[in-house]
Amino acid sequence: MGWIITLIIGGIVGWLASIIMKTNAQMGLIANVLVGVVGSLLGSWIAGLLGIGPVGSIMGFLVALAGAALLIFILGKLGIFKKS
Repeated sequence: MGWIITLIIGGIVGWLASIIMKTNAQMGLIANVLVGVVGSLLGSWIAGLLGIGPVGSIMGFLVALAGAALLIFILGKLGIFKKS
């Protein structure tokens, strides 16, 4: 059950990050889920390094969203996603 929730939240986070980064037209459902889950891990890792571990579900969601947006930015610089 935990994996299903992770995939659903990851999809939502990835979708919102793709809207923010203007790559929504290039990303499908699977890309949104992958970017959301991996970006969430990236955001949590960076927040931990900075010593600002997210407390509460809203801060955790914002850290996940920021991590996913950062991942889309990095992938864009690598030529995988382009702004439309």
